[in-house]
Amino acid sequence: MTAKPSGAEGIKQASAGLRGPIAEELALADAPGGLSEAAYSLLKFHGTYEQFDRDTATARKQSGQDKDWQFMVRVRAPAGRLTAAQWLALDALADEDADGTMRLTTRQGMQFHTVRRGKLRHCIAAIEGMLLTTMAACGDVARNVTTSPAPRRDALHARLEREAFNLSAALLPRTRAHHEIFLGAEPVGAAEEEPLYGPAYLPRKFKVSLAHAADNTPDILSNDLGFLALTDAAGEVTGWIVTIGGGMGMTHNKPATYPRLADPVTVIGPDEVESMARAVLRLFRDHGDRSDRKHARLKYVVAERGLDWVRARLAEDLGRDLPPAPPLPRLAVPELLGWHEQGDGRLWLGLPIPSGRIADRPGTALRTALREAVARSGADPIATPQQDLILSNLRPEDREPLEALLRGHGVVLAEDLSPLARWSLSCTALPTCGQALTEGERVHAPIVAQVQASLARHGLLGERLSLRLTGCPNGCARPYAGDIGVVGRSPGVYALFVGGDFEGTRLSFPLADKVATDRIGETLEPLLADFAAGRAPGEAFGDFCHRRGPEALRALLRPALAA
Repeated sequence: MTAKPSGAEGIKQASAGLRGPIAEELALADAPGGLSEAAYSLLKFHGTYEQFDRDTATARKQSGQDKDWQFMVRVRAPAGRLTAAQWLALDALADEDADGTMRLTTRQGMQFHTVRRGKLRHCIAAIEGMLLTTMAACGDVARNVTTSPAPRRDALHARLEREAFNLSAALLPRTRAHHEIFLGAEPVGAAEEEPLYGPAYLPRKFKVSLAHAADNTPDILSNDLGFLALTDAAGEVTGWIVTIGGGMGMTHNKPATYPRLADPVTVIGPDEVESMARAVLRLFRDHGDRSDRKHARLKYVVAERGLDWVRARLAEDLGRDLPPAPPLPRLAVPELLGWHEQGDGRLWLGLPIPSGRIADRPGTALRTALREAVARSGADPIATPQQDLILSNLRPEDREPLEALLRGHGVVLAEDLSPLARWSLSCTALPTCGQALTEGERVHAPIVAQVQASLARHGLLGERLSLRLTGCPNGCARPYAGDIGVVGRSPGVYALFVGGDFEGTRLSFPLADKVATDRIGETLEPLLADFAAGRAPGEAFGDFCHRRGPEALRALLRPALAA
């Protein structure tokens, strides 16, 4: 018996190519209340989520006021690449339509927050006018395509960037709904065919990444689909290892949901990326769970059907045999912040952006500094999967004046940070994200400070390890694939995960549950002390935790947890 499709499936199926009631409801700019369920669901495909200010919701309700409704708008930027002109236009839009800030995402995109309903059309149209788009930045489609952000001027990096842009274009929906609703295009009169997606699109979101073994900055194994480049001695791409079935989301206390790293499934030739991506997307379209959205990701298809079944289905689709994948090579995550040579006589500067938030704050005018830096130097910005920003194509003579400009605005450079602060991520969470169970971005700095203090007490402050913080278990900051995962449990309370590795090739395990915000560093301290005293020579923190195992580490924490 076939399970009944979820309500979201019915909305998509009846949407006439993602149109639904969006245009009519957006025309009511001053209407009270939020959008209908159909408009809310379909707007995701166009790159925007309706949200409300959760800080004020209770007080407003008690005083008889409606919620403070607003939108998050997400820019789709393949490979994180932007031009100087696009950056300056986005910066201006932050004031015109949003809250005066911009936020870099862990998928190399950018978000605007607090966009009002009456501004939404203008905001999205302005982004389209920059030769960017918000289309398919959210929703049950292939999202922004990520890859190494390093602007190295060699054949390998040129190929990665080219494939990311090609895949981004190839996997976009074909509906003209976005142009009609936001750009004033003439209605076509009937929903267009979607030869790749079909009328109901995908069961859930679909994330794609490309990488090479020496740069797994995009965390390729956390994606539904990954392409790991194989190269010859000259650095030319000779093929790709295809990895399938990664995904970070889970739900607390529901063991049927879980994070998963992708498996290597097959190897393909250098020019077969698009055809394989289309085949994997079709497999997900046709076999993903459309009845239960918590079970709708491709990772569950792979986990439950097995790699041989997946490879056989892809072979049928492509009409040829597919060999098993070779073992993955050892992956690495290089340092991309600070000054680097591009290989063409120019430089890039990688700048740490805490939580990806670009704003002017007391003492640190980051947004102003970046605007002036880009305007003066003509640098082309690149968003990284670490929520940081690279300024590329800088002249050697730009180095000293640019650094002086940034420091003059109070901007913290990479060399001013501990490795922990450098390699930390956090999601937005409260007050805007509707999924958040507790804080994310707003407690990022104090949590990092707690753990840094514990590291310092044990002589570990220079140790390279990653901390990833999310306000809920959906995993937007990839907390289950790294050294320390801090995952929102309930207001002011988190679950702690350890035992993964810095390179993103092993999942963490749950270490402690329901730890208060102000006790995270204290709770981890016995573990850090044990690491300092008992690590093997050169052993990384994640490897130490994995070797020691969950039970031994939990026993170390019992006194702290009991307190």
